[in-house]
Amino acid sequence: MKEEEKGGVILCPEEKKPEISCEVLEPISKKNKRKRRHRFSAPTNAEIDLQEKELEHFARGINFYKLFLVLFIGSFVGVVVESIWCILKNGYLESRAGLIYGPFNLVYGFGALVLTLALYRFRHRSWPHAFLGGFLVGSTVEYVCSFVQELIFGTTSWDYSGMPFNLNGRICLLYSAFWGLLGILWIKDLYPRLSKGIMRIPNRFGKPVVWILCIFMIFNSIMSCVTVIRWCERLEGKEPSNGLETYLDRQYPNEQMEKIYANMIFAQDKDE
Repeated sequence: MKEEEKGGVILCPEEKKPEISCEVLEPISKKNKRKRRHRFSAPTNAEIDLQEKELEHFARGINFYKLFLVLFIGSFVGVVVESIWCILKNGYLESRAGLIYGPFNLVYGFGALVLTLALYRFRHRSWPHAFLGGFLVGSTVEYVCSFVQELIFGTTSWDYSGMPFNLNGRICLLYSAFWGLLGILWIKDLYPRLSKGIMRIPNRFGKPVVWILCIFMIFNSIMSCVTVIRWCERLEGKEPSNGLETYLDRQYPNEQMEKIYANMIFAQDKDE
């Protein structure tokens, strides 16, 4: 680089800025895209364990607060996913709720809860453990829920009698396999994401919020049981015998119950 001296001042000619070729920009752009994709990947269970311990979070591990939030969120998300599936499959929206207040279904909630309890110890293990655990746990939950519902209310919400390799129409091999795949997806991807989201709830009001939601879900479950029992009695022609039954008949008539529990089948209808 040449320099000129004028009046005791050294002048330097303007330097040209280096040109960045497209060949250099292209790999940088691809690298940035990989980083952006990485941001959306699920955290590992080991990372979740460490963060919960460092934060001393109120819902760390699988304590009561974590398990209730898993049940609550699972009950809600399950209804949302099945409603979307109903729209895609049938072309219309139909209620998939299991409780009378809000889009909640405890079958999904208990499924998420039991999957968490059963697979938590295997969260660092390979996928075959998660598949087998999901297969067994999901099938058991589905069978027990169907059996208890029919035993108490005389109704069923699903029937696999027309599908191959079914057991009393309550479970079948195909959906049990889906539970196995869900077990892998749950403990390796969904559970870490859910735990990361729960950790964003501040400790100072996390516990009170959980207790408020817990009281709401207990009340919701009791009222749902009472309204379904009274619905069954109305279909049998039984007149109300007290003020509560009169209130239920007025607030939750058959038409409304049919909208909430669109897939519910009564035992007498099933036998026919």
